[in-house]
Amino acid sequence: MAFEKFDLSGKTALITGSAGLLGLEHAAALLESGATVVLTDIGHSALASATTTLEQNFDPQKIITVVMDVSKAAEVRKVADQLQKDGLHIDILINNAAIDPKVKGEHGIVETSRLESFPLEQWDLQLAVGLTGAFICSQVFGAAMAQSGRGGVILNIASDLSVFSPDQRLYRKEGLSEDMQPVKPVTYSVIKAGLVGLTRYLATYWADKGVRANALSPGGVYNGQGEDFVHRLTALIPLGRMATKDEYRATIQYLCSDASAYMNGQNVVIDGGRSTW
Repeated sequence: MAFEKFDLSGKTALITGSAGLLGLEHAAALLESGATVVLTDIGHSALASATTTLEQNFDPQKIITVVMDVSKAAEVRKVADQLQKDGLHIDILINNAAIDPKVKGEHGIVETSRLESFPLEQWDLQLAVGLTGAFICSQVFGAAMAQSGRGGVILNIASDLSVFSPDQRLYRKEGLSEDMQPVKPVTYSVIKAGLVGLTRYLATYWADKGVRANALSPGGVYNGQGEDFVHRLTALIPLGRMATKDEYRATIQYLCSDASAYMNGQNVVIDGGRSTW
């Protein structure tokens, strides 16, 4: 069959930040391909909501939920130990957890998004989740993949901002002085570029053990953004639109299955062509 290599039956995938907008879509993509999926996130209620949504279309027995803070190594190891005791071997790890700092236009929030006054505690927190968390999960679950003799897949969810800088003109607000204009904070670009670097490192580190690592860098996704922002952003995209939330599913299926068996260490940018202009 043409799509036989996309079949993930018998495989188990763990997704961090799985209760978020794209985390839920990543889970749906792998469930569509037959995998058992371990949903992890930091909050009980968000995970419960995500599970309810997925169970409407997929076998509940293939959906497992675990509360986990990716920034705490001891907690990640505890989850890994419990899954192993339960007879679950993680074949696929999707490092999706992140704190996406939203750009807002209210006074008092705008000024702290700017580089000159960006709080160090926010830098530490966001890197702890988005970058250190990916390292910890890769260290724990990736090492287990390598030791198992079965190999596996690590997929880091980066962003189109891993390959170019934020265009801060997208976030400008009329009537605000330059020092109060909102910006996409520095952390987002640093984390996403760092994930690509981590991907390349992992791709060579366990390659001889059959563990592949790649990154997916999505472009902007429609999610109730303001009309002005959408108009400005779509003007930068050759296809003339943002992505719908489910348009990355097939790429997730490809990157996590044997269909991409010879792909390793790559950053797959899917941004409607924005990065080509």
